[in-house]
Amino acid sequence: MVDVAIIGATGYGGIELIRLLKPHPQVRLSYLTSETYAGKKVSEVYPHLAGVDLALSAFDAARAGQCDFVMLSVPAGKSMEIVPSVLAGDARVIDVSPDFRLRDATLYPRWYKLEHTCPELLAEAVTGIPEWHREQIASARLVAATGCYSAAAQLALSPLVADGLIDPGDILLDGKTGISGAGRTSLSLAYHFPEADEDVCAYSVEGHRHGPEVVQGLQALTTVGVSVTLTPHLVPMSRGILLTAYARPAGGADAAALLDALRRRYDDEPFVHVLPEGTYPHTKWTTGTNHCFIGAGVDRSSGRAIILAALDNMGKGMAGQMVQCLNLMMGIDESTGLARSAAYP
Repeated sequence: MVDVAIIGATGYGGIELIRLLKPHPQVRLSYLTSETYAGKKVSEVYPHLAGVDLALSAFDAARAGQCDFVMLSVPAGKSMEIVPSVLAGDARVIDVSPDFRLRDATLYPRWYKLEHTCPELLAEAVTGIPEWHREQIASARLVAATGCYSAAAQLALSPLVADGLIDPGDILLDGKTGISGAGRTSLSLAYHFPEADEDVCAYSVEGHRHGPEVVQGLQALTTVGVSVTLTPHLVPMSRGILLTAYARPAGGADAAALLDALRRRYDDEPFVHVLPEGTYPHTKWTTGTNHCFIGAGVDRSSGRAIILAALDNMGKGMAGQMVQCLNLMMGIDESTGLARSAAYP
């Protein structure tokens, strides 16, 4: 049994972590923080977590450092303030903020409008995609859980880039996400129900911050320069991501070759499922789970490869990914606490 702290426990990511970890057979939730609801019980703030009578507290670095693992679900810029003091103790960290995802500290002013205050930790942080970084995650002190779009894109494209089956120099990504991806405290007009319902709109058209994560991950797999254009869209659903990637096949690769490469990489994976040719993923298949479904085809007219991935942005794109990493770091079956199917319909 390990003691786990959740920093930022009442945001969407935090409450999903609580939902997944409360019944986990080898985890004890020992310290939950919330600046907004300090002094209240979790079940008072979120009645759907009835029976979770754990008290919420303001953050204290010394107390967090006494836990075996600290899981952070806080806004950009906050983790870099917290993580150095936590790592000074014996705790190991899984962070879902963007603060340790990018290896190059000079990218943070451009993409996050902030200077990195502990750039010496960037080289140590391990990308939290178990299917590609399993051994490094198992021994890591600091895991940087990747962004939801980035998780979908890297899972869908990494085998094809690694095998040289697509041209990585001209990848187009069309992403569609549910509103929960904006977080619980966003008050932007676009996320209000009357604005978002029965509407689809693009955002961050001139550059989404998950783009450099995708480039970083794919570039590690090839000597060819990687170029990615990501256009995200907000769709009127609570959770889920459907990512469609367009790329030029290399070496005459057809749909069968693309799917064969994906199956060779993922057939033994518990959470990534490659679909038969002609079948493409739905977000509803992933709701509330840590699963990702991938399909692929080649457009008969243009010859362009089309690779699609669906996952739950709060699951495989966030809290589920973090729990999978936690299991690896604990040295137990990585599916512990995550072996569930989506509620359907």
